[in-house]
Parts: sequence; C-alpha cells; structure tokens
Amino acid sequence: MRTDNLDPTQYIDDLYQEFVPPMPELNTESIINWQSDLRSTLTTLLGGFPQEKCQLRPQEENPVYLNGYSRQRIRFTSRKGLDVTAYLLKPADYSPESALIICVHGHGCGAYSIIGLEADGSPRATQNPHRDFALQCVQHGYAALAIDQICFGTRREHTAREKGLEHNSCSPTAGSALLLGQTAIGWRVYDIMRTIDYIEARGDLNPTRIGIMGLSGGGTSSLYAAALEQRIKAAVISGAFCPFKDSIMAMEHCICNYVPGILKHAEMWHIAGLIAPRGLFIETGNKDPIFPTEGVLYAYDKVKDIYDALNAGDMIGIEVFDGDHFFYGGKCFDFLAQVL
Repeated sequence: MRTDNLDPTQYIDDLYQEFVPPMPELNTESIINWQSDLRSTLTTLLGGFPQEKCQLRPQEENPVYLNGYSRQRIRFTSRKGLDVTAYLLKPADYSPESALIICVHGHGCGAYSIIGLEADGSPRATQNPHRDFALQCVQHGYAALAIDQICFGTRREHTAREKGLEHNSCSPTAGSALLLGQTAIGWRVYDIMRTIDYIEARGDLNPTRIGIMGLSGGGTSSLYAAALEQRIKAAVISGAFCPFKDSIMAMEHCICNYVPGILKHAEMWHIAGLIAPRGLFIETGNKDPIFPTEGVLYAYDKVKDIYDALNAGDMIGIEVFDGDHFFYGGKCFDFLAQVL
C-alpha cells in the first residue's frame, strides 16, 4: 500500500509556499503604504475592535509600599462585559516624566508570574520562567503595568478557577472566540490598547514613553499590539518571535496562538515589520524547543531589512542567550534605555 500522500506535512508545506506573501518593496513610500494596508487587514483577521470605546470605570486600590517600590492593584473595563485586572509597580523615586513598560505574561499564574507573587499571593519563594520581569523593569527605573491576560489569573472561566491559579482557560475561551469569528489575540490586543487609554487618563504616568514587554504568549500579544498600536514606542519580545512555519505549524501549541487565514497576508516578519521604525528587540534561547533559533534568526533578518530601508537599523536588536524557554533580560534593558 502506498504511504505517500497520507502524511499531510508536504501538502501543508506546499500550501504555505503558495500562500505566504512577498516582502514589501524596500523603499520608504512603499513600506508606509504597505504598513497601512496590512494594519487594516490584520485588525480584520483578529476579529476587529469595538467601534466605540466604553467608559474605563477604573477601580484603584491603595498602593502597597514594598522594598524600593509600590504595588497598586487596578481594575478597569476594556469592553462591555469584560474587565481587566492589572498591577502598577512604581520605583520609589519614579517621576511622571519617566518611561513605563506594559508587562504581559505568558502561560502561568497571570500577572502574579511577573510581579513576584506565588499562586497563593505570597512573596515569590521559587523562580519561574518569567523571572518576574515586571520587577526587573522596576529595578531598571521604569514603572511597570502588569496586566492579567484573558484566560489567566483573575480572568478565567469557572472550570479553570476550580483547579487553581496555574490553570488557564485558553481552550474554551480562545476556541469560543474562533467560533464567533474573533480571536483571543484580538481580545488581548484590545485590552492592551485600553490599558494605554487608562495610562493616558492618569496624571502620574507618561503616555508618550510607553514600551511593552512579553514572554511566550505574552510576547505574541505584545508583538501584535505593537504592530497595531502606534502609541507603543518600543517592544521587547521574548520567547515568541519565530515564523509560524517553524513554530505553531510545526508542533503543538496552545489554540490561543492561532489567527485564521493570516498566512494569506502575513508571516511573522510582516507583522513585526509593522512596528518599524519604532523600537523592537527580540530575545530567544538557543535551546528553546518551541521557537527554534534558526527560524528566529531567519525572521529577524527579514524584519531588519525593513528597518534598514527606513534608515532605522539602530531601532532593532536581538540577543540569543544560552538557555531554553524563559525570559532572559540581558541586552534588552540597554536597548530600551537607548530607544525609549
């Protein structure tokens, strides 16, 4: 019996080669026009955003003062029927003119994973792959606004809540979004946009110097958000930047990573190219099993061509560190100091 044509791998690869669009023409006018068109298309692919913004209705608890910084729990309404919880961390010597980083966790215990708290709310006793990067931002002098992404932390459906904070609700929630013609990524990106609206509404934060930082699924949300939201001036993407072909097409990933039909319009480098000429830094582990380094470097070179065509080669950077799938936090902070 023939065994060829039973494994769909080659069929999928052939379709991939047929679908993936070319790079834009590498001149300023062509890139600007291409960016405008792709932003519109990408917004549609993500499921679109509400035509009218609802009131934020913020609820702000009193800050807790810790060793060298404060932590304030916040809640605001992103869209009708959906609230966002977040934690604002500010260095003790923070000034309103200083920069702020929106910090976006990946799979884990929600914002707790990046602000130094265990699942039970106690101070962190053991390290995790996120390495509390919101606290690292504070240590480098930035305010950090760590949000709970939908499907995690305080924002999970009841079955996941019954199992404990480390359990997410990506499958039922992201799956439901797809059935409704929307996406979990689109919901998460809009939450980030509304987070910036909240920042602008406060008088003690600087809305003109906003960066974003995310690991894994948080890196994915950060990448799409920076591509579509030009109020973000710099993005640090950790453990997430890799061609679809080498990552979410090549192995099992969470359903929350998928955007129907996107390969007809964009691969990873096209999405990242929408950030140019604003700051973009990529970090990746040379042993990351789900975002292979070879693919990361290939995609990076393509994005770098877009930056170079815009005379913005100094606004993009990369670090390949020795390790697997975790936040490293090496050269990215030097990069942020230069571009933000």
